[in-house]
Amino acid sequence: MSGSPLTAGKAPTALPATYVTASGLPRYHPVSQALHWLNAALVLAVLPLAWVAISLPPTPAKGSMFVLHKSVGLTILAIVVVRILWRMIRPAPPDPQAPRLLTLIGRINHFLLYAIFLIMPISGYLLSALSGRDTPYFWLFTIPGLPKDDATQKIFESIHVFGQWLVYALVLLHVAGTAWHLVIRRDGLLERMLPVQDGRGSSR
Repeated sequence: MSGSPLTAGKAPTALPATYVTASGLPRYHPVSQALHWLNAALVLAVLPLAWVAISLPPTPAKGSMFVLHKSVGLTILAIVVVRILWRMIRPAPPDPQAPRLLTLIGRINHFLLYAIFLIMPISGYLLSALSGRDTPYFWLFTIPGLPKDDATQKIFESIHVFGQWLVYALVLLHVAGTAWHLVIRRDGLLERMLPVQDGRGSSR
């Protein structure tokens, strides 16, 4: 899901200064940055909402937590669809130069993150909808349920439960890879996904 490798300090000269990091690498477009960090924040919210909802006894609070969990999940789905469409319009900038295997792992990780952030909300919605229940979206409106189908519901329940472990693994791998670039290689990879900074690294 990323561009071809690029050595630090050799960003295309046609790029405006605001799109180049202090190390000379092209930045992600501000829209890409905003969508990335919004996606990340919602993922960090949706997981604990599920943990809390499951742990609560059958009370109105439990129902409210599940409404929040489902609503945030559906929002993630919408954001990921927008990110994919935006990526088609504005491709990712080239990657910093790195060993080929690590570059490949990074690209596979990005692809799988997009995939799992589509699969989890869809499987979660179908898990709920196939019980015959409507799905409220932040108490603003409801998405109609589907005809009750216990057998198919069990399939999507299994997908959703197993998928959470893939989310943990893929997010940890993504964070570890970013930390490696930040601490070991110091090649400016993280800065590409941050707002514009000057050559000293301080915000303009």
